[in-house]
Amino acid sequence: MNKIRTILIRWRSKLLVYLTHNMALPVLRLVRKPKIFPYSTHELKHFPQGSLGNDLVKFLEERNLQLLPHYAKHDIKHIVLQYDTTDDGEVCLQCFMLGNGHISFPVAATVLYGMVTMPEHWKKFRSAYRRGKNAMPIANWHWFKILQEPTISLIKKINY
Repeated sequence: MNKIRTILIRWRSKLLVYLTHNMALPVLRLVRKPKIFPYSTHELKHFPQGSLGNDLVKFLEERNLQLLPHYAKHDIKHIVLQYDTTDDGEVCLQCFMLGNGHISFPVAATVLYGMVTMPEHWKKFRSAYRRGKNAMPIANWHWFKILQEPTISLIKKINY
């Protein structure tokens, strides 16, 4: 039974990555026309220690991820909301955003996907949703303008 569970978890993880990276992101880039991230990894490394920009580079390097110009805002949210890039972390981030009032197709689709395929994490998802409801609204933050700010102060600001 453990082997089957492991296979199912791997499958759902690959499906989540495929749906987000290979389907949703290309479509969203066309529909939304997001602003391209204005900094390179090299530039971010020269941001002050403890700043969000510098912490973004560390976050990506620790996880062996690339800085994706159209995806940087999402990675920044992982840092300030303190949700990892694991499958349940991705869904928690989107549950937070839903609770915080950000309703979009990617948010709804990810939350629905998590609720259907990850019942063992429902408690975490509910907690993330509640945390989002109780947190300061972040939908209108200027993500690329706050990169010089200390990460810890942004985390505290979100959580009051």
